[in-house]
Amino acid sequence: MRGFFIGLAACGFLVSAVPAFAQDAGDSGAGAGGGEEIVVTGMRRLDPDDDDNDRAKEKPVPMPAAIQMLRRTADFAIQQVVIVGDTSDEDERHTEIYAMTRKAIDLARQGGVQVASGEIVVEPLTPANYKDLKIVEDDHSRGELVKFLVKVPLEPNIDAKAALARIDKFIKLVPTVGRAEMKAYSELTLSVVNPEQYRGAIIDLVAKDMAATSTRFGPGYGVEVTGLDRPVQWKRAGLTEVQLFLPSATTVRPRN
Repeated sequence: MRGFFIGLAACGFLVSAVPAFAQDAGDSGAGAGGGEEIVVTGMRRLDPDDDDNDRAKEKPVPMPAAIQMLRRTADFAIQQVVIVGDTSDEDERHTEIYAMTRKAIDLARQGGVQVASGEIVVEPLTPANYKDLKIVEDDHSRGELVKFLVKVPLEPNIDAKAALARIDKFIKLVPTVGRAEMKAYSELTLSVVNPEQYRGAIIDLVAKDMAATSTRFGPGYGVEVTGLDRPVQWKRAGLTEVQLFLPSATTVRPRN
């Protein structure tokens, strides 16, 4: 694991070296790369029968340590939706489900939303690829369904409530086809476009914090930082905010 030793005088050197270091770390390819849009948290299904007892059984996922976190508004609020059909004839059922999916694509701009697919990496849903969506059995009926995502950009005047309202309005906008219907399937989650673009800003926060830490211990000591070469990671920090960070650790050492 690559490390940096930060003393008070050396802090400027660390900051000046960030661009080259960030490029090297990005080339490692261990995390979300390029311009990919990444879902911040898993899709938790909307289910009236999903009580608190079921949630209590879920074990929290331990998060790696971080020296500093960059908190910012996510790029999109996302809700997973389904189009369900229960027409008795299978071919007709599939035709209705796909036809309603196509209507959702065509009406997305009018509804002020975007449609996409994916559970971790988000990809646009288009007239060219929507039939790649897999039709699966619906656990709560005798029908079948397809799942996809409806996205709302988190602009300054859009909060979680406004995003949900816009998605709900869009769902009602899309006309039914035969016995197919569209409905919300998951709770609201968030996505971030290209988390790696924030690597330099995170390292700047770490450098500033470590310079202050080094000062407290006096000129004879510095702070070694490890983990800055690892992929940028993320977690949800609020209804529309995320925290981006590098899993890292520090050690205070004598400068000699």
